[in-house]
This record gives sequence, structure tokens and C-alpha cells, in this order.
Amino acid sequence: MNPLNELIVRTLPLVPKKIVRHFASRYIAGEKLEDALALVKKLNEQKKLATIDVLGENITNENEAIEALKAYKLVLNKIKENNLNSDLSIKLTQLGLKLDFDFCYANVEELVKLAKEYNNIVEIDMEDSSTTDATLEIYKKLKSKYDNVGVAIQAYLKRSESDIKALLPLKPRIRLCKGIYIEPETIAFKKKELINYNFKHLLNILFQSEAYTCIATHDGELISEAYRLIKDYNLNDDRFEFQMLLGVRPELGNEIVSNGYRLRIYVPFGEHWYAYSMRRFRENPQIAGYVFKAIFTKNSF
Repeated sequence: MNPLNELIVRTLPLVPKKIVRHFASRYIAGEKLEDALALVKKLNEQKKLATIDVLGENITNENEAIEALKAYKLVLNKIKENNLNSDLSIKLTQLGLKLDFDFCYANVEELVKLAKEYNNIVEIDMEDSSTTDATLEIYKKLKSKYDNVGVAIQAYLKRSESDIKALLPLKPRIRLCKGIYIEPETIAFKKKELINYNFKHLLNILFQSEAYTCIATHDGELISEAYRLIKDYNLNDDRFEFQMLLGVRPELGNEIVSNGYRLRIYVPFGEHWYAYSMRRFRENPQIAGYVFKAIFTKNSF
């Protein structure tokens, strides 16, 4: 990140939310479930799959977790009701992970059971490193009983190779992504070339296994490498898919689809759009720059 972009990202919390919301709209479907459903319908018409996320994390009491559980169940119901090609993505800290492990597990299992009834899938997002062990423990416990649950693994964490190898006997569904949370260098690769190297290495391991691999990246270099490995290993279409975030490099997503591969778009919605958007801006400082410039543009809003 160049110094100007770094300064912009650091000062974004001072920008009026009205302006941030305008530019965040490319990354979120809206604040209501109806917004997400309408967007998923459009994606399906473009031959794209979806995964819907109810924005929010790090709840502070059980009532909040129960409300989140209700919201997630409603998403699954509406996906079924509207015959949409979408699964569900969840964050465990939104379902009580930092309150009580067993309470969180029970909430997640309820969702996985409902998704199973609907012939659908629940994908568990990976959050910051303080939750990694518990997240993987919940995933292993669920995967031993259900086949419709997946988990994200972050390539920038140095532990990820051992985590993947520990999961392989379960024939897991793994979303391999780079990772976005700020972590110390003792546990995470910081340089892009090292992260990309590890991503490719982990992708090789997954493709040689019986895992279902979700290739979650917007990096053209990594997508090209995935294409190469898919051909080298002669992988069937039922072994993998590509995944991308809503609003990030849509032209590249269109290219993936035109090349005949499955692409799933991560579709977040909800009232807690601000924290999510700020992470996206930190990841993509160029967009943050657009927000900054808008402050000085008359009649922009």
C-alpha cells in the first residue's frame, strides 16, 4: 500500500457514513433480506451461484445470538421458497462462539440440520486467529455427522497446511482464501508473494485429496494457477468451484463463468454493513480513495 492510500484508509473512520455507504453499496446487497434475494436471483440468471451472509459478528449476549440464528434460518427458508441457487455463509462469533462453545455449536447444528432438510449447504467463515481452534473444532464435530457443511481456511496463516491435513480424512469442503484480518507476523505471512506461494501450495494439497475445494480469490495469478492445476489433475466439475466477493472484480468473475467454471458470489446484507465495508476498503485501498475524493466533489450526494 502506498503512503497516500495508507493515510486514506486510516482516516476513513472520520468520513461521514452517508458517503461511505454510497461506495459500500458495491460490496453489499442492501440492509434487508429482500435486497439479497433480489440480487441472488439476478446472479442466478447470469449463471452464477451465491452464498448469502447476514452481516454481524462478535455479539455480546445470548439474545443477540438467538436473533442471529433466527435471521439465518429465515435466509435458508427464503432460499428454498424462492428456488434460488444459493447456500448460507455464517460467522461463529455471531452465533455465540465467544460466549460459550456448546451454545454456539448447538446454534450452528440447528442451521446445518435445516440446510440438510433443504438440500443446502452451510459454509463457516473463518474469523481472526483467536477463533481458529474453536472454529475448526466445531467444523470437525459437525462434519463427522453431516456432509453439508464447509469451512474457510486462510492461506496467510502459517498453520493452515497442518490444519488442512488434519481435515483431509473427513473429506472436507474447504473455502481457500488469502485472509483479511490483521495478524502478527509470528503467525501470518505478510508479503503478497509469500501468501500467494502458500495459497498455491495449499491448493495443490487440496486438489490431490478428496476435498471439495472452493477457490476464493480475486487474484488473477492464483486463478490462472488454479486453471492449470485443474487441467493437470483432470479434476471433475464436482470437485471444485470458484468464489468471489460481491463487487470485487466482476469482470474477472464473468470471465470465469465464460470459461465454463462454476462461480459462487458472496452476498452480504444487513444493518451491520459499516464494519464489513471498512474491511473491504482496507483490502482495496483504491476504492477507499474514491470515498476520500468524493468528500471534495460538490453535489456528489
